[in-house]
Amino acid sequence: MRIIPAIDIIEGKCVRLSQGDYNKKTIYSANPFEMAQRFEDHGIDFLHLVDLDGAKSSKIINYKILEQIALKTALKVDFGGGLKSIEDVKVAFESGASQVTLGSIAVSDPETFNDLFEKYGSDKIILGADFLDNKIKTNGWLNDSGNDLMDFLEFHISMGIKYVIPTDISKDGMLKGPSTEIYKDILKSFKGISLIASGGISSIKDLEDLKEAGCEGAILGKAIYENKIELKSLMNFIETKC
Repeated sequence: MRIIPAIDIIEGKCVRLSQGDYNKKTIYSANPFEMAQRFEDHGIDFLHLVDLDGAKSSKIINYKILEQIALKTALKVDFGGGLKSIEDVKVAFESGASQVTLGSIAVSDPETFNDLFEKYGSDKIILGADFLDNKIKTNGWLNDSGNDLMDFLEFHISMGIKYVIPTDISKDGMLKGPSTEIYKDILKSFKGISLIASGGISSIKDLEDLKEAGCEGAILGKAIYENKIELKSLMNFIETKC
């Protein structure tokens, strides 16, 4: 299972929100690049980079930070937040993203989403499925799409999507454990997908449970920033369990 730390960016700073609330913001570093370097120094190979400014404004904003991280580290970065057009996705890949996470555009503009999927393929496009009470939320979790989580996944997986990140908003930033049972249901319903768990991870035990459930990757943020999981422990987990 891949271990994927998250860096969320607002106004050029590394932050975390609680349950997607922009008013519940904690700044952990003024320099996201230094944070990325720290992850790499501890044996991390992957990074989930989220442009929260972009998510709120519906266009890519913090691509220069992506470019810096991609150029000056060996981290494989998946980039998301505010990618609502073919041009935005082009900028993300030109700035060094290995993959992009698309969520809101899959709801608001499925035609463009399909065009992007056809152009870049299933190894480059990750479906972001941010949900609350099993309903998909969009635009930085500010809008309720009305789409059911499982129906949303079924439609896009049937179209060829392989990578999915279902984020349970109620768990995100709360450090009370992930939605492992929901992930088990998804993996049982859709064989062969690569599910990346996101939201609520607070311990190495959570990671072990997610690995046992069959998750391909796990995104964690606040657990690292609040020292609930030390980078040394993550390093050991990667070396012994992954």
